[in-house]
Amino acid sequence: MSLEQVTDVINGRRVVGSPSEILEVKNAFAAYSQLEHFKPYAIADFLKAHKRMMQSLVEEAGKFRSKGVGIYDGSKLIHAAPQAKFVRGHIENLFAWAKESDVHPLIKSAVVHYEIEFIHPFMEGNGRMGRLWQTILLSKWDALFASLPTETVILERQHDYYAALGASDQSGKSTVFIEFMLTAIADVLALQEKHKDKDEKSPLSESGLAVLSALAHTSLSRKELFAAIGMNPDFRAFKRNIAPLINAGYLEMTISDKPSSKLQKYRLTASVDRRESILPCWAHNSGSHEKRDAKTARRQCSCTARRSRQRFASINPAIKYTICCYRL
Repeated sequence: MSLEQVTDVINGRRVVGSPSEILEVKNAFAAYSQLEHFKPYAIADFLKAHKRMMQSLVEEAGKFRSKGVGIYDGSKLIHAAPQAKFVRGHIENLFAWAKESDVHPLIKSAVVHYEIEFIHPFMEGNGRMGRLWQTILLSKWDALFASLPTETVILERQHDYYAALGASDQSGKSTVFIEFMLTAIADVLALQEKHKDKDEKSPLSESGLAVLSALAHTSLSRKELFAAIGMNPDFRAFKRNIAPLINAGYLEMTISDKPSSKLQKYRLTASVDRRESILPCWAHNSGSHEKRDAKTARRQCSCTARRSRQRFASINPAIKYTICCYRL
């Protein structure tokens, strides 16, 4: 399915596609929406995530495979996965190692990803679970990774992705796959940084303007707020559209000491709410107020852009250093 079709499925619009493709998108969206709730070293959460990802697509959703599997290139066997009776033990050992290891999270997450593909713990959905679990591990290290579109880059380089898996299988080492994943992550970060620089030139994104407009003179819950701007209230959407506005001082929580409260609502900060003359400019991004308020809005947004650059500056060298060290 195209990116536009996937977006339409997530937003509840009708699309032309097979029922299984549509269900795959919905399941993946549901799994990634729960990203922050999964514990990366818990077998129960690993199985729960697989069930959410593969619900109604396979019979054994949420269960380790009960029989042997192999990966074939035509009639040629290129990878024989471990016997089914050893799967749980292998995953337990992998998670135990990852939990205790002091290896850099970038490398550790790639190793876990590769080993999940090698063990092939499920009849179907192993690739999706490997990629999901690497994202979970990285997001626990730095929340930035929860919203990075790493899956998109892997999809664009699908041939190289499987080639790296195959090369690592042949060599008996995960080095080639780790290097592939680190390069992909670095490229995603560079792309995000490029977009951040573009965003700095504009006072607010289109979604940010919609949020501010929806909250003019009122407070809304997360569900009400996303309904007002026409988006699904999932974790990633919150990180992309609401959290930056809170960090930049545009929004505040009504129950600040309990961020996860079921009664939580969001409102404009007092300093923003007082600037009624600026709100029409935010809401419409045009008109006679635009030139007058552009400088003020840019100054208010600069802290978000500066914070983003600082985070990218700290992560990108870590990736480059990690790649160099791992090749030694």
